[in-house]
Amino acid sequence: MVEKTGAKAAGRGAAGAGGRSGPDAPLTVAVGQEGLLLDRAVREVIAAARAGDPDTDVRELNPGDLSPGTLDELTSPSLFAERKVVVIRQAQDLGVDVIKDIKSYLASPAEEITLVLVHAGGARGKGLLDAARKAGAREVACQKLTKPADRLAFVRDEFRRAGRSASPAACQALVDALGSDLRELASACAQLVADIEGTIDEAVVARYYTGRAEASSFAVADCAVEGRAAEALEALRWSLSTGVAPVLLTSALAQGVRSIGKLTSAPSGMRSADLAKELGMPPWKIDRVRRQLRGWSAAGVSTALRAVADADAAVKGGGEDPAYALERAVVTIARAARSR
Repeated sequence: MVEKTGAKAAGRGAAGAGGRSGPDAPLTVAVGQEGLLLDRAVREVIAAARAGDPDTDVRELNPGDLSPGTLDELTSPSLFAERKVVVIRQAQDLGVDVIKDIKSYLASPAEEITLVLVHAGGARGKGLLDAARKAGAREVACQKLTKPADRLAFVRDEFRRAGRSASPAACQALVDALGSDLRELASACAQLVADIEGTIDEAVVARYYTGRAEASSFAVADCAVEGRAAEALEALRWSLSTGVAPVLLTSALAQGVRSIGKLTSAPSGMRSADLAKELGMPPWKIDRVRRQLRGWSAAGVSTALRAVADADAAVKGGGEDPAYALERAVVTIARAARSR
């Protein structure tokens, strides 16, 4: 999650007034479509409120729970001045009259109320989001992590938040094994932190998630570029049987072959750290690809790249049997790995 603070509205009634910019801010907007990050943003606000007052009342509402006047009732001053957190989910789907109520509230917020708007972002409901930002809302970015590098950074941050050390190879192995589901990645990190003492390394991840790792697209690619055709085919069939999308498998094969090609054409004698900067790879991956490089020739890389391109076209509608196209590509790549 990434936090930022919107410009404060003029006047004493600004929702961002009071100098509070953390989770205890009077108004927070959580923006994005990544469910785990949205839930965490909400939990942080609730935890901050209850740290100040354990009896804080929490109300979580969806668009169907709100009608004109509902927000006024929830935020009206209490006889006992009780603290309250009001969380409005799917704020982009609110009706016009409810949005008017929220904008009116933002102009004159109640001191004992903390309001959280959970918004998917985008054009729908943008007027409400803009009004919240203008009112000085604390904003938490919760976009989906679509890039492998971002998911890798997420895993590293999970271990860091827990005060634990995990090797770069372990973090990568976890992403390779579990894929793009952040909840699953977070759960796996929590399990490893709870079960393992000391540094969490690649061997630990393999021991816990070996079945998943063997079925991952990157495991298929690793076996193929190392010339282990039989193991690559076994991992490929297992991956397909467990629901791994063919397009992810071609992507992993392409990444594996391209890494071989980059290292093949790189200047010899360079240190891993220097090569990492030159080729845009982490040093641990340079070391792995160097081990995989034995047996490859420039002609072999060219053959493998053509095989990946053919498989990619087949799985995207150009062929009748994606599984067969992938098997053929895996065999061709494994043979190319022994072309020197």
